[in-house]
Amino acid sequence: MTASPSFERAQRLPRHFAWIAVAVDVVLFVASMTVQLLPSTAHSEQMRGVYAQPGVWVPLLSRVLTVWLLAATLAWCHARKALDERGAPRIAQLRSPGSRFAAVYLAAMVVNILALTPLFYQAQVLFMPGGPLHERVDTYGLRALMATSMLVQSLIQVLVLVASVWLAARFALRERGTASADAVPGATDAGAGMARPRGAVALVVAAMFVSLQMWIGNVASGWVDTARDTGVVPLLLGWFVVPLGVYALAFWGGWLGAAPGLTQARPFRAVAASVSAFVLLQAVCVVVAIGGLLWIASASVSGSSSYDRVVALAVVMAAIYLVLLVVLVRAITRRFYRRYL
Repeated sequence: MTASPSFERAQRLPRHFAWIAVAVDVVLFVASMTVQLLPSTAHSEQMRGVYAQPGVWVPLLSRVLTVWLLAATLAWCHARKALDERGAPRIAQLRSPGSRFAAVYLAAMVVNILALTPLFYQAQVLFMPGGPLHERVDTYGLRALMATSMLVQSLIQVLVLVASVWLAARFALRERGTASADAVPGATDAGAGMARPRGAVALVVAAMFVSLQMWIGNVASGWVDTARDTGVVPLLLGWFVVPLGVYALAFWGGWLGAAPGLTQARPFRAVAASVSAFVLLQAVCVVVAIGGLLWIASASVSGSSSYDRVVALAVVMAAIYLVLLVVLVRAITRRFYRRYL
């Protein structure tokens, strides 16, 4: 029996949720930038000059894409989890889940902008020339406090984003006296619009991993001086090409870890596996980096040139990171999905 249109729409709901989250974020971003850059606004000419610099707009675009990717991934996971647990027939009985998700997510993001943006701006004023901390703290202390403030703000933004997606999905997927699955035509049809479990796991693992990678990169950029006169090509390589490579390796590790016999996607297990692999990888690399720096310091004391050793350490660290990325993602994903293989 051919599946009904509502049944097919239910199967495509994870994809719809992901695109809705991205669309809401895009609209808000465009509106925010328009308000800042309109010729009629104060300091608009200065802002346009600042945003025209590659050292400003490339990292900004990276931060924006990180938020969009994280929101889309989490939205997809909530809808796919509901489909896996309830089945497409029950999801098909929901009334306008996409519209309800969009309305709640948009409201949550608007409240986020209106409530948090002024607070974050006040925090930034503290570190500006003439601000309360500028005369009381030395340069190094001021930079450390500024970086810590950026880290705290980033954590708050991530938590708000996660909570907003969860709230919107919970409201959109709430059931109200839905019909039984047997009453829906095509209830037993395989969903052509749904990603296969193995592919779904690999996609979620890779998206979460690269989101965390880009988020850490954006936070770390606050601890160092960013050269605004850097060329576009090096910036694009660092902010976009490298994350694409990380995404490909994380997808490969997730694909190997899921194995062909996976029967259920369980998307939030993929999220947990990705986060666990990312944290463990950072911890291992920090330990290796500390050991390498101690080795370089001991060699410098003995009179040896440290430049070649620094280059060698950087190459070794990059190789270790890329290899361990695949190995750890595969192993941890396999562990989280062992009972479903």
